[in-house]
This record gives sequence, C-alpha cells and structure tokens, in this order.
Amino acid sequence: MLLPGNKSFGWAELLESNRSEAHGDGSAPEVVVVPVVFGLIFVVGVVGNSLVMMVMGNVKYGVGGGGGGRRSSSPTNIFILNLSVADLSFLLFCVPFQATIYSLPEWVFGSVLCKFGHYFSTVSMLVSIFTLVAMSVDRYIAVVLSKKSPCVRSRRNALAGVCVIWTLSLVCSVPVAQHQVLTNHPSAPNSTFCWEKWSGASKHTYRVTILLVGYLLPLLLISCCYAKVLLHLHKKMKNMSRKSERSKRKTAQTVLLVVAAFTICWMPHHIIAMWVEFGTFPLNEATFAFRIVSHCLSYGNSCVNPVLYAFLSENFRKACRQVFSCFLSAKNSSLFNGKMQHRGLSLPKAPN
Repeated sequence: MLLPGNKSFGWAELLESNRSEAHGDGSAPEVVVVPVVFGLIFVVGVVGNSLVMMVMGNVKYGVGGGGGGRRSSSPTNIFILNLSVADLSFLLFCVPFQATIYSLPEWVFGSVLCKFGHYFSTVSMLVSIFTLVAMSVDRYIAVVLSKKSPCVRSRRNALAGVCVIWTLSLVCSVPVAQHQVLTNHPSAPNSTFCWEKWSGASKHTYRVTILLVGYLLPLLLISCCYAKVLLHLHKKMKNMSRKSERSKRKTAQTVLLVVAAFTICWMPHHIIAMWVEFGTFPLNEATFAFRIVSHCLSYGNSCVNPVLYAFLSENFRKACRQVFSCFLSAKNSSLFNGKMQHRGLSLPKAPN
C-alpha cells in the first residue's frame, strides 16, 4: 500500500480486491497485525524523537565521537532537531490514521482530516528526506572542507536551510491536498473512503517528480557526500593514532548504516508507486504482503533515524544520563520537601 498522498482511486480498488481475494473469510490477519506493528512504530518513534528533542534543549553535547560538548544550536544539532521534529510529525499525523485503513471498514475522520492528514504526512516525509540531505552536506563540509567550515557551517545558515526545507516540502505537497477527497466505492456504496481522485499526464508527472525529488536525487547526493567523506577519512587514517582510527571507523560504519537505512526503508514504497502508476500490478497474497511491508518500512524509518543519528553517539548517551540524573534529582528533591512540609518541618534558609 502506498503512503498518504500517493494513493489513487484505482489503487484503493486494488486494496479492496486483494482483501476479498486473499482473505475472503473476513478474518484477514492484517486487521490485527498491521495496527500492532504501527503501534510499536508509533511508540518507539515518539519516545525516541521526543528524547532527542528533550536532550537537545537541556544539555550540551557533541554529536560526533570526539570529546568536548557542543551547544544544541550548532548546525549539526539544528539539523538533527529538525529531523526529529519531522519524524515526530510524520508519526503523529500518519500512523494513527493510516492504521485504521486495515482495521476499519471506512474512513471515519471527515473531509478536513482526509485532506490535512495526507497533505501533512507528505510534507513530513519530504522534510525528513531533505533534512537527511542537508545533514550529509553538513558532514561533507565539516570533514572534507574543514578550512571553510567555520564560515559556511553557521547557526544562521543552518536555520536558513531549515526554512528552505520546510518551504519546499509545503509547496511540493499541495497537489496531494487538492486531489484527496471523500468518496464511495462500488462494492460499498454506503461507506465513505478517503481516496485520491486524480488521473492524466499531470498525475504521472507529479509521481515521477516525487520519485526524483523525494528519493533518487536525495540518495545520489547523500551517497556522493558520504563517499567523499569516507575517502577523505581513509586517506587521513595513515597519520592517525589507533584511538582516532577507531573513532573514524565507527563514524564510517554509522554513515554506511544511514545510507543503507534510507535506501531500504523507502525503496519498496517507490517501486510499488511506479509499478501501480505505469504498469500492471498483480493481485495476490504476495503483492498484498509486499505493500504492507513497504508501508511499515517507510514509517519505520522515522524510528531508525533517532538511533542512527543520536543513540549511536557516546556523547548523546552521556547527555541522556545527565538529563535523567537532573530529572531524578529534581523529583527526589521535590518528594523530600513534600515530606518535610507534611511533617510540619521546613529546611533552614541559606544565610545571606
């Protein structure tokens, strides 16, 4: 199944046909399995991205493996924060609504949420992908063009980049809201469905544009930037200490995981999108399962990002411990003061 903003009336018919052909007894396993998987993705993603945002706002830390803390307003951390905001928005506006496609017989959230939910989910998807590109360019400048880094990698430029990312995403997603409507299905005339009614050359052009702008070109840019970063690090390793070499190798492994996660999570979605749009998509249990897997993978990328960009950092783990230590200390202090007041006691005032 395609993500919000990429479903047509014909695609909805394919979904209904697969349900009736593959699970004619009415006890389709996706009715239970998919909402459970979406629920896990939702919980893990919300907790992970919220923790990243909380840590960003409370402590100083460095994203890389080296020592020394960085302010949360550094360019790298601004992009990580924007990525977490995009992923969190993606989860909040997509998962709860899209899980009902497999569990409820019709769309029950009205016309406004039909348009807004699909529109904003596409916005969040593009913001997330564009932010990954911005982060790869930021890493390239920081590592390969280190002499120019202080001039280019400023907080002001990073914030300007974030504004450009959101503007492009908001504009590129407008056609989704324009063509998302409430309609009926021939097999269920009394039920209401949130479908995309759009056909013709303009639809094909938009599909190809989203494929290029939202997947192929970002993947190409990410690969080029990180390839140059890895090549630069490989050349520098000859003159590095063993400790520094291990740190750089760990960075290289994380970079490869980033590219692999981006490619794997979004490739099935775009393959199905092009297959349905320009080919003849077969109707059977295998293709139905493939659509479900592609749906889960694309959403799952919002859970993977906090792990790849934050939780693999030793400094981030230290920052998490600092935040929780401060939280527990404040909570224990509050409980202690409450008990003292309950007993009619008070702490002595500090001398002036």
